[in-house]
Amino acid sequence: MAKLKLDLHPIFNKGKEIELALNDIVAEAEECGIKEIEIIPGKGSGVLKEKVLRWMNSPPIKNKIHRSVKDSKNWGRLFLYLK
Repeated sequence: MAKLKLDLHPIFNKGKEIELALNDIVAEAEECGIKEIEIIPGKGSGVLKEKVLRWMNSPPIKNKIHRSVKDSKNWGRLFLYLK
C-alpha cells in the first residue's frame, strides 16, 4: 500500500509553511488516490504535534479523515487515513 510521508522538522518554526505543507500533502494524497499519510512532527516539546492535531480537527480536514493513529512506539509520529 502506498503512503505519503511529511517530515515537519525542516519547517518546525514556520507556522504558515506548516499548515501549507499539511494541506498540500492531503491534496497530493487525494490526487494520487493514496489513503495513508505519515506525519512526523517530532518529539520535541509537543507544541508542533499539538498544532498538527488542531489542524486535523479543523472542519475541512476532519471531513476528509477516516481515522488517525498516534504511533504507540514513536510518539513523534502520526498516521492519517483518508476517506
